[in-house]
Amino acid sequence: MGIFDMFKKKKQEEKGIIALTNGELLEITEVPDEVFSNKIMGDGFAIKSNDGIIVSPVDGTVEMVFDTKHAVGLKADNGLEILIHLGVDTVNLKGEGFEVFVNAGDKVSAGDKLIKMDVDFIQKNAKSDISPIIFTNLEENQSVKVITGKVVAKEENRIEILK
Repeated sequence: MGIFDMFKKKKQEEKGIIALTNGELLEITEVPDEVFSNKIMGDGFAIKSNDGIIVSPVDGTVEMVFDTKHAVGLKADNGLEILIHLGVDTVNLKGEGFEVFVNAGDKVSAGDKLIKMDVDFIQKNAKSDISPIIFTNLEENQSVKVITGKVVAKEENRIEILK
């Protein structure tokens, strides 16, 4: 390892959580489902995708892909566990409207494509296309800070875990 490789690795580790899609970042309280908006499953944030392309917010491993393709669980290299739940009441669609590009056990890098959701189909056939992103293993003293508004996929410094 050369001297400059050391700096490259450090910079990548500091990347943090990137935006998952082109669209809008929202507070978790804006999800039209009380389980998510009341943080029963954990703290997080929400996204409203313009194009339906969902990328990994972190470097890590795919822990699970739901059979119904509406949700993916990730474990970041730093141990953070993340549930990406696309839309509200989308489990009832039985996989229709979703195309998955990863499998459980796959290693992913921040920015790798995970799922494509058909936004028009979801808007017409589910309760909502607002998608909660939940950090399922935060400690009691941790919370999520999100800078809401329009966002571009892979954008940095918009989502932060506070201690």
